[in-house]
Amino acid sequence: MDSIKPIGRKKACVIGGTGFVASLLIKNLLQRGYAVNATVRDPDNAKKISHLVALQSLGELNIFKAELTVEKDFDDPIAGCELVFQLATPVNFASQDPENDMIKPGIKGVLNVLKACARSKDVKRVILTSSAATVTINQLKGTDLVMDESNWTDVEYLNTTKPPTWGYPVSKTLAEKAAWKFAEENKIDLITVIPTLTTGPSLTPDIPSSVGLATSLLTGNDFLINALKGMQLLSGSISITHVEDICRAHIYVAEKESASGRYICCAHNTSVPELAKFLSKRYSQYKIPTEFDDIPSKAKLVISSEKLIEEGFSFKYGIEEIYDQTVEYLKTKGALKN
Repeated sequence: MDSIKPIGRKKACVIGGTGFVASLLIKNLLQRGYAVNATVRDPDNAKKISHLVALQSLGELNIFKAELTVEKDFDDPIAGCELVFQLATPVNFASQDPENDMIKPGIKGVLNVLKACARSKDVKRVILTSSAATVTINQLKGTDLVMDESNWTDVEYLNTTKPPTWGYPVSKTLAEKAAWKFAEENKIDLITVIPTLTTGPSLTPDIPSSVGLATSLLTGNDFLINALKGMQLLSGSISITHVEDICRAHIYVAEKESASGRYICCAHNTSVPELAKFLSKRYSQYKIPTEFDDIPSKAKLVISSEKLIEEGFSFKYGIEEIYDQTVEYLKTKGALKN
């Protein structure tokens, strides 16, 4: 992809611009010669948008205020844009009422953006950022299962058993399904990108929660180590991708005319015990727990990116580079000692 010449002044809209993936996506789009409209919830919060303001030196970046639940907020930022990247999603893991805090607003937000795209005469393609949480959560037993774009998370199982953080996968799954239904009915060229646990250096002022989760074995944060174990138990694996590859995949499928449907973006599949062994060997200066009796040593499944690779995409970063870069990033943030 990187050898493709940047196109003329095409315009793209990035919904939810302050996030970990979104802010790097904006940077990459600007570097490719796009003009970018980004939406944020609170443009008056200088700290929250400081990293976006810094990107304005790279090209034309306009920042708009938009609230996911307010349909009309998206007409102005989407006007004149050929590509719309929808990354905003309501997340509240501590919620006592996921139905009203995440699930309903998640579906409504995606539909509000798509309705604005349907009204616009300029939009050629919409790229929705979904999540591996829409694919892998099921009651299947065994190991060596391969999950691809044809798989969907079992929402009924989640609604019935309500494991910790069940609201997030339900919200993402129902939002993606609602998006597909709306896109079909309104003839919108929709593509969904399905990233796994994302880590790597971030432009955001604070360390993203997914980076905290991916590096919990290094930082020794017990709460996050337990969350990582919970992730493996619920979703079947710990599957990790570098943020830059996630952004490159978004742009790749946005620009490639033949692209269609869902695309899983996953660089490496592992389990908590396997990851701990790898990290303790590579970064022996940190005290990394390697004995786990409460979790399977092997992941029950792998999440396959075969479709994306067959489309011609190649991943830049394997597990070693992913963690080397993340460790350096955490050191600069003072979150890891040397």
